[in-house]
Order: sequence, then structure tokens, then C-alpha cells
Amino acid sequence: MSGIVFVVSGPGGVGKSTVVGELMKRDSALWLSRSWTTRERRPGEADDAYNFVSRDAFEAHIVAGGFLEWTTFLGNYYGTPLPTPTPGKDIVLEIEVDGASQVKQQHPSAVLIFVLPPSREEQRQRLTVRGDDERKVDERLRKAEEEEPVGIALADHVIINHTLDQTIADMLAIVAQARRAASI
Repeated sequence: MSGIVFVVSGPGGVGKSTVVGELMKRDSALWLSRSWTTRERRPGEADDAYNFVSRDAFEAHIVAGGFLEWTTFLGNYYGTPLPTPTPGKDIVLEIEVDGASQVKQQHPSAVLIFVLPPSREEQRQRLTVRGDDERKVDERLRKAEEEEPVGIALADHVIINHTLDQTIADMLAIVAQARRAASI
């Protein structure tokens, strides 16, 4: 892969999709790799939030070696297809902690940004508002307790998503810093 690889990771309900969507609007030199999943699309979720595919299609893509990383989470597959970015653009991957670890092993120069919620209560509210049922909310919160220490240890940068504007400002500063370092 050419360009800088930025990995945005964090537990469910932290606001990764919102943050990455806004980051993409503000920096035209970034290219977003759209992840695949076998989970059902949530009510009100954008059609392009993921490439929603069948389990058979996902497994065939695994066998064909078509993923940079993939994992299972709460009974569904999630994965990043091998990126084919527009030339001259840096890559953004919005992925789970397990996937971030896989990418870092394959591409040690990747810049890992781990996003945390301001509190567990705020995370619960975000998960509920986006349409997750109570059982899924509880599962995601338990998973967050396991993922956070791993994600923090793996990350090059940790950001607490208190407000979207501050989180985006922090991320844009990280992107600029990485680009300066790469040009030296």
C-alpha cells in the first residue's frame, strides 16, 4: 500500500463512523476503505456504512485472500478488503481492535488512533440511540471492557470523543504530524 495508513479503532458506540465521516469531509487527501460485514443493517443506517454481504460471500472472499484483515464479532464477520486507494491519497481504515492489531503486524508504520467514549454511560446512550437492542448494548459494553486495554496499548494515539469538533481537530493534527514525519 502506498501512502500513510491511518487506522481508527475503538469500541462500539464510541462514534467511529461519525468521526471518520467528518474527517473524510475535511481532508480530501484521505481515502476511506469501506469494510464488509455479514450483520444486518440497522434501522436508519446508511446503505454505504458497510458493504453488507452474505456469510457465503464473506467466506469466499476470505478463501480468495481478499481481506487485509478480518474478524468475527458478536456472531458476524467484519473485514477490510485489500485497499485500492486513489493514487496520491492516504488510507483510512475504520476497524475493530482485532483488525487494528492485524494491520499493525502487516504494516508497522500504520498510524493507529484509538477512540474512547467520554464515559460508559455516554457509550450506552450512543449504542441505544443508534438502534442496538438491550442485549447487544450489554454485549458491546462487555466487549469494550476487554478491548480498551488492548487498544490503548496498541495505539499510537488515544483520543477521548467528548465533542465531535475537538475529536476532529485532534485527528487532523495527528494526520498532519504523520505527513510531516513521512516527508522528512
